[in-house]
Formats: sequence, C-alpha cells, structure tokens
Amino acid sequence: MSGEWRDVALEDVADELTVGYVGPMASEYVNDGVPFLRSLNVEPLRINKNDLKFITPEFHRRIQKSRLTPGDVVIVRTGKPGACSVVPDWLAEANCSDLVIVRCGRQLNNRFLAYYVNTVASGHVAAHLVGAVQQHFNVSSARTLRLSLPPLAEQKAIAAVLGALDDKIELNRRMNAKLEEMARELFQSWFVDFDPVRAKLDGRQPAGLDPATAALFPDSFQDSTLGTIPHGWRAVHLESIASVGSGKRPEGRSDVLSPECNIPLYGGGGRIGYVTSALYDQPILLTGRVGTLGLIFRTAEPSWPSDNTLIVEPQPGLLDFTYFLLKGFDLLTLNRGSTQPLLTQADLKRQALVLPAKDVVKVFTDVSEPIFRKISSNERESCTLATLRNSLLPKLLSGELHINE
Repeated sequence: MSGEWRDVALEDVADELTVGYVGPMASEYVNDGVPFLRSLNVEPLRINKNDLKFITPEFHRRIQKSRLTPGDVVIVRTGKPGACSVVPDWLAEANCSDLVIVRCGRQLNNRFLAYYVNTVASGHVAAHLVGAVQQHFNVSSARTLRLSLPPLAEQKAIAAVLGALDDKIELNRRMNAKLEEMARELFQSWFVDFDPVRAKLDGRQPAGLDPATAALFPDSFQDSTLGTIPHGWRAVHLESIASVGSGKRPEGRSDVLSPECNIPLYGGGGRIGYVTSALYDQPILLTGRVGTLGLIFRTAEPSWPSDNTLIVEPQPGLLDFTYFLLKGFDLLTLNRGSTQPLLTQADLKRQALVLPAKDVVKVFTDVSEPIFRKISSNERESCTLATLRNSLLPKLLSGELHINE
C-alpha cells in the first residue's frame, strides 16, 4: 500500500483554513440551542461535552464563518494550543470560538491530520505560539505547518489502524461512565434521597428491593445536626470513617508509560505521569490539595499521589460508599488559598455525613464492587491499548513502519 510520501504545507492540501468566532460571548449563551465549542471542549482526538455551551440559531446564522460540520478538524488556539480533534457526527450543526478550523481537501484525510497535529506537529505548534500573557496558535501558523504526507489510501489505512485502538479506548471510557452512573444512582437513592425509608414510612414496598434487603432499612426518621435522617443512622464527620493525609513528591517521573515507569502518578487534576514505585499498594481515594480542587479519584491499582493531593483511606468495607460521599461534597467552598486554591486536611476531615447501618452499606458494596472491578478491567485494557497506539504512532506517521508490515 505504501507509495511516495510528499512534503507539503497544510494550506496546500486544505480546502479551507479559518478561525472560530472572535468577540464577546457571555451574553450570547442560552440553555439550549446550537452547540458552541470552546478550547476546553477540544482534547486530542476527542470532543469533551463538559460545560458545553449553546447559542441561538439566529446568532449561529450571523456568524456562519465559524460554523462547524462533521468531519472538520479543529485545533485549539489558547489554553492547550495544538490539541486537535475531528468534529464528530453528533455535532451535525455547531459553532465555535478560539479554534483553528481546517476543512481537508481531497488529498488529505481528516483523521490522519488530527493524529499528525497531536504528535508530529507539536514542535511546529510550540515554535509558533504568539502572545506575551496568554499564548496563541494562530491560523497563519497553521497554514505553514509542514506535513509528511503519504498517498490518501495509506493515510486512511493509518487512521483506521490507530482509530480502531482509540475507538475501543473511547468505548471503554463511555462504558465506565455508564457503570459508575449506575452505582451513583443507587447511592443517591439509598443514602441521599432515602427512598427505601420513605417508601416504608408510606407503607409501600421499596422499589427494586427484595424483602431481606428492604428489612435492613428503617421505616421512620429522626432529627440530627444534619436535619432529618433515617432512624438509627448517625450524623458524623469524615474523620470518623476514614483517615486523611497528604501525598508525597516522587523522586522522578515520566510522562509516558514504560516497563520501568508503570505506576500511575496522580495530581489534583488526575493522572499526570508515571513513576517506578508505588506510595500506596491498596485502593485509595484522592482529591486535590493545592492548585486544582474538587475532583475525586478512586485508584484500584498501586499508585503514587503527589504532594498536591489529599489521600482518603476509608475503613474496611467503606471504600465505594466514601467515594460517592466525597463526590457529593462541595470542596470548592473550602478553598483557603489566597494566591492559589488550597484544601486543608482539617477542613476535609470535618465534612459532615450521614452514616447508615453497617448491613445497609454492605449490601450497597455487594452491588458496587463488581461494577468497579469491571471499570478497573476496562481501564487496564485501555492503558494497554494506549501504549500500543503510542508505540505505533511515530513509526506510522513518519513512514518508518508501513501498514502492510
């Protein structure tokens, strides 16, 4: 399948290169309408729906220059310059700001371009950033990006091989989100909304519960320092059910997974690299201590939490229960930082919660543990697939390795 590779500029193989809308947007957002992508919604090879904004169809028609259609390639200008993805089919009609928009010509495959920009082109992006306070990657710099371009058939084949790996990784991510949502909904029903208790109080059989499980829930409420809670349950603080400590700075780290560095290193925003040994061999919960606050992570494998995290070690049998408790705390309101966000151990320990009877927590754990085992299995598979993809990427995109090999 291999043929002659050409050195070309992106502007020579793109039908159009333009930029997202430039102008004030705060007053244009509405609750529902045309999806409006910003730089934070574009990750390498993925569109992130978190905090997705919307604009009215009327405003969308007024700024047609920055419209998006499925198959367009978008490149982040500000924030994480160079992060690149293909606009998916579910964004049948959309618009954007702070993005470079590329519409590929007949000689350029959009998914191949996205892989190329995210990897090989990183040096070009870094060398062409402008701006003293906040650096930008502009459309003029995108035009001059040089591509080592194989024939279109090989571009498609390369994108198909790499895409199959990324599609499976994305499928695992979506599956894990659904699995966790199932466990979270059960937690919400039992331990926040107290649905089984309310049903019994009304003389009804709790929905979805067998008689033995339903019998574990009380049929009345009592007053507490946290308000009305199920009879026999207790209002306590987090330190009553878990220890809280700080992470530690590792001696060294790598940004990529390797046989030597294969222990995940966590910061307040999630996984930030890999180290050679584990600080914790057992599952733990962690959240940001300084810098990034409010995110909660659950580790199933040996890990190393960095010194900008707080580690929560629940008592036996309370790991999943405590995980969802932490997810429900508004940790951003506990910020004590003046120059950067800060969460203290003392403030986290003092977070109040409702502690159910042990038998009820055990039944919840019997349901949640298999769910989280499946989630961990999917994460391990995705890690293996990502390692394979990362080893193939530079070789395929440079022509060192051809698809037929």
